[in-house]
Amino acid sequence: MSENLVHVVDDDDSVRDSICFLLSSVGIEAVGYEGPLALLGVVTPEMKGCIVTDVRMPDMSGVQMIEALRERRVLTPVIVMTGHADVPLAVEAMKVGAEDFLEKPFPDDILIRAVERALESGRARQDAAAEKAAAVGLVARLTSREHEVLSAIVDGHSNKVIAAMLGISPRTVEVHRAHLFEKLEAASVSDLVKLKIRAEG
Repeated sequence: MSENLVHVVDDDDSVRDSICFLLSSVGIEAVGYEGPLALLGVVTPEMKGCIVTDVRMPDMSGVQMIEALRERRVLTPVIVMTGHADVPLAVEAMKVGAEDFLEKPFPDDILIRAVERALESGRARQDAAAEKAAAVGLVARLTSREHEVLSAIVDGHSNKVIAAMLGISPRTVEVHRAHLFEKLEAASVSDLVKLKIRAEG
């Protein structure tokens, strides 16, 4: 699925079609859904791009849709469109994870810029998720003792202190340390720290 695909959710056919047409006119691919349930029927955690949705729809509100997306671990950025009377709903949507909200009526260029920002944010999230998954995979290679040594290194302890803490010899700590650098594909203590933070973040 394209990283630049925009999923437009609105129960008003004319609004949905006009947004899709506008985005396609500036080279941004868009696909329309007649309501939240139609989108939720096809989403996966790997879904890329961004979502543009009305905040008030018959079968499910934009807020409820965002909550359902998050429950399914879909982190795709969401832009909420709202009428003036529904601004409190849009604020609620922001609280549950919406990226941005636009108050109708809005100029075409405002929507286009918001979509471009959301697409960039989505790419950054995908990159961060991939980095985290890679870090988790590397850390999973460690033995329980290596986990202990890693935590102690990240806390800034010397080999001598780590040896005393764990009741092992400094030489054994050195061996574990060497294994850590090899298994975690690290070149420095800084790499170890960053990787541990990434895996736990």
